[in-house]
Amino acid sequence: MNSNHTTLFYNLMQFTCGAGVRLPDLRLTATFVWAVLGLIVSENVSLNLWALFRPGETKVASKARQFSRWFHNDRIRPMLVYRPLVTKMLLEWTGTTLYLALATSQLWGRFTVVCLSLVYRGRALPVGWVVCASGSATVALARYQRLLAQVAECIPATSKVILLADRGFMDVQLMRIIRQLGWHFRIRSKSSVYIHRATQGKKKVKALIPAPGGARFFSHVWLTEQQYGPLHLALAYVQTKDGYEKWSIISDELVGLHTFDEYGLRFDIEEGFLDFKSAGFQLESSQLEDSESLSRLLLVLATATLYLVSTGTAVVEMGKRHWVDPHWFRGRSYLQIGWRWVKRALAWGEKLLSFFWLSPEPDPEPAMASWRKHLEPQLRLTSIEWYDFVKVQ
Repeated sequence: MNSNHTTLFYNLMQFTCGAGVRLPDLRLTATFVWAVLGLIVSENVSLNLWALFRPGETKVASKARQFSRWFHNDRIRPMLVYRPLVTKMLLEWTGTTLYLALATSQLWGRFTVVCLSLVYRGRALPVGWVVCASGSATVALARYQRLLAQVAECIPATSKVILLADRGFMDVQLMRIIRQLGWHFRIRSKSSVYIHRATQGKKKVKALIPAPGGARFFSHVWLTEQQYGPLHLALAYVQTKDGYEKWSIISDELVGLHTFDEYGLRFDIEEGFLDFKSAGFQLESSQLEDSESLSRLLLVLATATLYLVSTGTAVVEMGKRHWVDPHWFRGRSYLQIGWRWVKRALAWGEKLLSFFWLSPEPDPEPAMASWRKHLEPQLRLTSIEWYDFVKVQ
């Protein structure tokens, strides 16, 4: 057993339990931390690989079965375990604005993960999730409504929350719930949705889309046949690297060009899903076959993500990025920087970081290759129109 792995184990134990993480007993806690360690060191969700790094004289197969029993243990409730980490993380955002991205990701065409994540410096940090045994990307509100309430309890009272979601979450009832939580939203609407205006009657969103290169902003509109509102609508027909794309964003606050920038942050969660899958932890190679076990696996992935991103943030703040990232400008995500730092520390016996270091301040070294930065130069607008505003913004 590599002594540096033991050091990493106690480091992760301090990171998790120091934040208040508690499982039903110490053995389950130890197995959880060894799972996080196995994931980070092996870069894979394979239980057999994780078993290689867990000490003891028992055979690798026996250790793998210990991990398997952990994932099938009904006493372990992922969101209760993860909640202290979320609370600890969000304390830094007291009095600031949080952007939470709500999105789905599918696994093998049999499971759909609904994930709520904090947008953070080109990526999105998981704050909660639900795994549904369904192959559909559209998930009923009842399946994830409780998730929103659970996350809301972790958010500082003085923080402003803006939820970002794609058109699969275009649901008036969801908007009502968001407002009840005291949050705000920017949700992409479907082109077939009816928009009611006080002086113009109703029209479908697609009838209001401007010409290519144009943007239109509508104040005080009412949504669907339920005439829910008043809300605000931002429309654009923008040029991207693949051609032109129509954007229609529903907001509970006044809209403007900033609305597209805010909604664009939602794409950062897609990068987070890639970290979970092919670009990082290889989630799709998992052999777990039920939603509860997969939810516990996501607990391990989310915890590892927090630890690595926190480490990466600290490395950049300490001016040591070039030790693990050779680019002149930051070319890797904070997760990858943190991951490389851990590998370096294990190889050379250097110091590991066991504390949270996640800052709401602007990114001091924005990655040159982030998806949002890649899109920004492409949003060329040749005309802007305003409708139903009390005064020109």
